[in-house]
Amino acid sequence: MGIFVKHYCFMKILTDSPLLVPPGGPSFDFGGLGVDWKLDGAESTGRFSIVHHPMAPRALAAPLHRHSREDEFSFVLKGRLGVLSDGEVVEAGPGTWVRKPRGVWHTFWNASDEPTEIIEVISPAGFEDFFREVAQVWGDPAGIAAVSERYGLEMDFASVPGLCERFGLTFPQF
Repeated sequence: MGIFVKHYCFMKILTDSPLLVPPGGPSFDFGGLGVDWKLDGAESTGRFSIVHHPMAPRALAAPLHRHSREDEFSFVLKGRLGVLSDGEVVEAGPGTWVRKPRGVWHTFWNASDEPTEIIEVISPAGFEDFFREVAQVWGDPAGIAAVSERYGLEMDFASVPGLCERFGLTFPQF
């Protein structure tokens, strides 16, 4: 029987046995949106990756944005997830999945006054590294723009004030 060991930002597969992803592991706090890396693309032969997003109360996770390469599927573990996708607003509670397809302008937030947690499945894999790269340049808008461009991600930072006002949210200042 094989053993799987999680170290830093990758998992080393030692055999063909089941993969065990223990609690904890590498994470980063983007000022209201956390990222805990759970499954990198190498563990799915590039088909998908998984991150865990703890979200502070009333935190906007990101400006309005759209992905050119990947779809996102969010599973609400606890709290309330708000999503604006292609002009439509939805709220989801625990046990609910929300799809955010590529090519569609969207954003998401914690729609409650309590912490919210979601699991994000990203397909195909690769975008999990976007978060790692942004963590390295966090606080530098030009650096974030450069990383976003490399990942085929368009972000509308001008949308942040209106989103915060409309939904009663906060977003970190650099």
